[in-house]
Amino acid sequence: MAEAPFREIHVTIGPEPPARLDKALARDVPEGAGLSRSRLAKLIAEGGVIRAGEVLGNPRARVAEGDVLTLRFEPAVEVEARAQDIALEVVWEDDEVIVINKPAGMVVHPAPGSPDQTLVNALLHHCGDSLSGIGGEKRPGIVHRIDKDTTGLLVAAKTDRAHQGLAAQFERHSVMRRYLALVHGVPDAADPRLHGVRGASFEPGNILKITSQLARSKTDRQKQAVIWANGRHAVTRARTLEAFGVPPALALMECWLETGRTHQIRVHLAHAGHGLVGDPVYGGRRKLSERALGAEMVDAISGFPRQALHAAALGFKHPVTGADLAFEAALPADMADLLAGLRGSRPDTSR
Repeated sequence: MAEAPFREIHVTIGPEPPARLDKALARDVPEGAGLSRSRLAKLIAEGGVIRAGEVLGNPRARVAEGDVLTLRFEPAVEVEARAQDIALEVVWEDDEVIVINKPAGMVVHPAPGSPDQTLVNALLHHCGDSLSGIGGEKRPGIVHRIDKDTTGLLVAAKTDRAHQGLAAQFERHSVMRRYLALVHGVPDAADPRLHGVRGASFEPGNILKITSQLARSKTDRQKQAVIWANGRHAVTRARTLEAFGVPPALALMECWLETGRTHQIRVHLAHAGHGLVGDPVYGGRRKLSERALGAEMVDAISGFPRQALHAAALGFKHPVTGADLAFEAALPADMADLLAGLRGSRPDTSR
């Protein structure tokens, strides 16, 4: 069967959309579609955005909640990123999808500051001709990302049908993602301070829930900020697994994502006053107690070179067969060593 001349995805405009088409699309397009603001602007200019048969060629066009926009792409072209023979830890793979355990320091997608040596470069080499055209390019379908210095599980599509199926699951928030994070302080429902933090609440089982909108910071474009209007809806849940120190000073937390926004766990926990150990952007400068943790562990924690965050579990339905798939990845050595030191240096309080 001949390949269709165009590829399409559909975007439904959510509540309280920004006034402009380009801004509404940037907010509501599925993150798994891999469409940057510049790519969306180009698509609008090329007549590739359609509403009920009408081409919306003006980025300032108004849209309303519930509008269904069709994004139409030209046939796939070769991607500019080059294949590179980079070692990958492949957790699982078939003809449609591949699951990777990403190491710290690896960027997922090429960008001006990281033009190569990325996960995409590695996947182009590893998957070779098995990749099909996705989003207008012959590339792996990146349906979600984890930060450069976050480790753990990530799924990518090898075919267009797998890409669309996975992207739909991420859009429905039906994908299971569980992270492990080492944070400053110990979140607790009995803490009156947390009850005064806007967007923070507790669910049964001492589960901290943080609900807000997220958008780029107006003062630092590299950061995300918690806002309350015209951003992307974001919900994070977290519970304490272990507390370290006497008195408790750090916590190992299990975090679930209901939504998957850029830097979501990092910015949400920082908003709640429990920034991640080692996070240079949101963690803040925290004075650690040698009395609580011991001098050796204070030095180890202060010198931890990255945010202590690991994507430990991932579950989804196979986008073609419908089979339930679930994967786990053990903590990387640096986090495992840090936790072993904390468990051995002082008594801890298990939750």
